Formats: sequence, structure tokens, C-alpha cells
Amino acid sequence: MHSREQTVYTKSMNKGFWAIIIVIVIIFGGFLVLHSNKAGAPVNANVKPTTHVIGKGTSGVVLVEYGDYQCPFCGQYYPIVKAVQEKYSDEITFQFRNLPLLQLHQNALAGARAAEAAALQGKFWEMHDMLYENQAAWAQSSKALAVFQGYARQLGLNVDQFTKDFGSSLLNDTINADVAEFNKTKQQLSTPTFFLDGKKIKATSVEEFSKLIDAEIAAKAKDQ
Repeated sequence: MHSREQTVYTKSMNKGFWAIIIVIVIIFGGFLVLHSNKAGAPVNANVKPTTHVIGKGTSGVVLVEYGDYQCPFCGQYYPIVKAVQEKYSDEITFQFRNLPLLQLHQNALAGARAAEAAALQGKFWEMHDMLYENQAAWAQSSKALAVFQGYARQLGLNVDQFTKDFGSSLLNDTINADVAEFNKTKQQLSTPTFFLDGKKIKATSVEEFSKLIDAEIAAKAKDQ
């Protein structure tokens, strides 16, 4: 190979080598982004995970959902979960905890803050439902807080207090506490994720949820 041709070949090889390296870095960086999930500051040990529950829970069975208000899959699951809540309103306790996927959803943390700010005025479930039912209206909004203030007004909340709480470090710590609680399960970061009496389950319909819940209720009754 002539020296000039060899020089061109060497430069071409170098460009190809660095292109491969850059692609690897981008892929690896994306992997790290998708697998890290911090709502903000380190977890404050003095702040406990949320305890938002609904249902009488006469059977002692608990269904927990870790969700992201902006997650489209959580939005698709919302009517299914709502139907399950209503079907088993006497038998089980349903609990929701925050798991905002910040690197994927720009308004995920804002949605969680809105629900938790409403919770401080006794309207968690009302805001929870409103966020999912109107997900398309705020998910990509650059003015999500203004939208949430409108929801707070509709729910009869003190909007000034809602706004103040929305930006508080307490809510950041509260959401982080939920994320930390999820991390203890050692499960892959994904929303929605469901646990039935502490065991991760997969269900995509009211019927599938019902089958699992009925079996758990029967098993718990047998052990008593």
C-alpha cells in the first residue's frame, strides 16, 4: 500500500474507531439515565413514605401501585385499577405511591408534587384521579403548575397554599421516600408496578387482577 493511501486508510480507521466509541458511550449513558431515578436531594430519613390508601380492607389484603402520573402506561391502567378498587372496595386496601421516571417524563415530578400538595389539604385521591383523567392536557405542557393550580381551584383547595406546598422541600423529601421504598424491592424501575401483599404481580385486565386478588384473599382466610 502506497504511503498516501495508507495515510487515508489510517485516518478512515481512526474515524471509524472513534465513531464506535461514541456510540458505546451514548448507549451506556442512556442505560445509566434509564436506571437512575432521583427526585431531588438524598432521602431524608425523618420523612416517611406516603400512606395514601383507599378501601375498607376487611380481608387484610393490600394492593400497592407504584406509579408515574405522566406515564402513558399508567394512564392506560388507570381505568382498570379504578374498576378493581370499586370491585374490591370492601375486601382489600389499595395504596398508591410515587415513582416518577424523571429522565423519561418532564412533568412526572410536577404531577407527583401536585398530588402530594393536594393531599396536605385532604384531597389526594381527587387530585390523583384528575391528573390521570386529564393526563393528555398537561403531560407535555411547559406550564404544568398553572394547569395544576386550575385543578386545585376546581377541587376547592386553597390555591395559594397549594402553590406554596407544591414548591416545598417536604414534598420533594416525601416523593424521594416513596422512590427509596420502591428501590428496597430490588425490582426493575418500571411504571406501573404492582405488589399484592408484598409480592410483585403482573395483570393487564380487571379479570387478571381479580383472579390474583381472589386467590390471595382465599389464602389469607385459610391461614387465619
